[in-house]
Amino acid sequence: MKPITEFYTLLNDTIISKKVVITMHQKPDGDAMGSTLALYHLLVKLGHQVQVISPTNWSSFLDWMPGADLVWDYEKSRMESEACINAAEWIFCLDFNVLYRTKNMEQVLTEAKAVKILIDHHEQPQTEAFDYGISITAKSSTCEMIYDFIIASGHRDLIDPDLASCIYTGLMTDTGSFRFPSTTASVHLAIADLKNLGLNHSLVHEHIYDSNSEERLRFLGNALLKRMEVLYEYNTAIMTIPKSDLLTFHTKTGDTEGLVNYLLSLDGIRFGAIVIDRDEERKWSFRSKGDFDVNLFARKHFNGGGHKNASGGNSPDSLAETVQKFKTVLLDYKSALN
Repeated sequence: MKPITEFYTLLNDTIISKKVVITMHQKPDGDAMGSTLALYHLLVKLGHQVQVISPTNWSSFLDWMPGADLVWDYEKSRMESEACINAAEWIFCLDFNVLYRTKNMEQVLTEAKAVKILIDHHEQPQTEAFDYGISITAKSSTCEMIYDFIIASGHRDLIDPDLASCIYTGLMTDTGSFRFPSTTASVHLAIADLKNLGLNHSLVHEHIYDSNSEERLRFLGNALLKRMEVLYEYNTAIMTIPKSDLLTFHTKTGDTEGLVNYLLSLDGIRFGAIVIDRDEERKWSFRSKGDFDVNLFARKHFNGGGHKNASGGNSPDSLAETVQKFKTVLLDYKSALN
C-alpha cells in the first residue's frame, strides 16, 4: 500500500473525470456515513462521477445528512451496485480496516480492478488489499482523517456547510461528544476551522441526539432497569439484550447504538460490555477507561477488535453461553481491572 500522499497527484488531475465508488463498513455509524459523504461532496466538486454504496442499511437518524438520500444500500440494489463497482476507476474504502467488514460486498471489492484507497483509523489494516492508503490509530475518527485529507491535498476552499456538517458528525460521535481520550487538540482545531467555514454544530447535535422515538426511549429504560448487571469485583458492567426485547420495542437499525456508553457512566466502572441477540449471531460491544485494552480482549475472546477503549465482537454461541464465557474469561482480568 503506497502512502496516501502519492495519491494527491491523481486527485488533483482535474482534466480527467473518474468513475468513483466510496464505501464503508456494514451498518455504518456516524463516522462511516459522515466520512463517506464528506468525501463524496469533495469529489463531486472536483468533477468526478461518484456513488456512495453502503454494504447494508443504516440508522434512520443519519438520513438528514446532506447526500444520504443518494447512498445505495448494496443489499437492496445488488445488481446495480456490483455493476457500478466493476466499472469504477477508484474505490475509496473508509472507516474499516479489512474487506470482510463490508459483509457481502467483500468478494466484489476484492475482484474489482479499480485503484483502491484506504482511509481508516482501526488497528491491523489489510494493507495488501489497497493500492494507496493511510491508517492512523491515534486519530479520533475517519472524519478527522478526511478533514486532514482535504486540507493536505489543497482543497480547504471546497469545504462548505454541508461538507462541514458531515465531518463534524463523525468527529462528535466517534469521540463520545468529545469526552474520549482520542479527543486531541487537533480535533478541536479542526472544529474551530469548520465553524469558521459555516458549520452549524448545534443542528448536528439535534439531528443525532434529539430524534429518538418513544419506543427507543422505552427500550433504553427497560435495558437499564432489567438487563444491566454490575460486577463490582471486576469494576465491570454488562448488559444482555435478548431477541424478545428487540421485538417488543420494535427496535430499528441504530436503536442500540451508544447503549454501551451508559455502563461507563457508573462510578468506578472501567469496563462496559453489551451483548445483543441477533438472528445469525450474538453481537458484542466493549468500552473501557484507562489502560484496559478492549481491542485485545475482543480479538482474543470474541472474534473482534477495534480500538484500545472501544471495540466489538461476535459469537455463534447462544446468548446464555456467550454471557457465561464472558464472565469466565473475566476472571483472568481481575487484577488488570482493579
